[in-house]
Amino acid sequence: MARRLRFNGTGSGGTGCPSVHEDIDSGDVIVHGPPLTDPEEIAQLQHLSEGETAVVVPREVLVDWTPKGKTRKAKIIGLDQFEELFRVFQHTAWRLETRRRYASDEQTDTYRQFTQTGNVEWDPNDPYCELIRSRIAQGKRVERVRIVDNPPTTGQLYLLNNAERNASLGEDIRILPRADADRLLISSGHRDWWLFDSRFVATLRFDDDDQLVDVELITEPAEVVRCNVTRDTAWHHAVPYREFAAGLGE
Repeated sequence: MARRLRFNGTGSGGTGCPSVHEDIDSGDVIVHGPPLTDPEEIAQLQHLSEGETAVVVPREVLVDWTPKGKTRKAKIIGLDQFEELFRVFQHTAWRLETRRRYASDEQTDTYRQFTQTGNVEWDPNDPYCELIRSRIAQGKRVERVRIVDNPPTTGQLYLLNNAERNASLGEDIRILPRADADRLLISSGHRDWWLFDSRFVATLRFDDDDQLVDVELITEPAEVVRCNVTRDTAWHHAVPYREFAAGLGE
């Protein structure tokens, strides 16, 4: 079925190009304008796929004629697409972990090892390790802050043991006590998310049994800025995981 398009406006005195249209039903925006043709300029574009054409639109046309005040629609991606984000990020991947347990951890042999012996023989060459090691070898950074209860849950102690393996890959892992996270308004809602390149957020969505179901991809500027502020606050107040682990026995 053909889209139903509404003409919003143009920057050329109402006579033509470039112009902005809006899909009445979906809210999608369609823009047409003079094509970008300089090969050197086209070579600078990222993610321009075969069959796509870049057009040049004055900023004021977008400011004046693109929709405002729209409610953000959730963009849900599957776990395979989520994994791909770790292959394509350019500079940084930063994680906030807020949950007391992860059901997927409890289904592993390593979790059973930990609950039975208090220790784990980690495989340093599993697919996740190979992926993260290769990203860090390219000069990229992978960092995370884990919020931990007092006393820590079994799942949190398991991840604290796992931190040694992940640190050996090059990850930088820090711990923030939940009392501090609550005071700083960091752990509100127990949302877990990754922030990639400081410009888009992947929020992990769990069911009532703490199973990871899917991921919401967020590019809304205001939400991305909030997550950047949360990252800076959490990173400032968190302590290296080894320092935290050393204090557990005191």
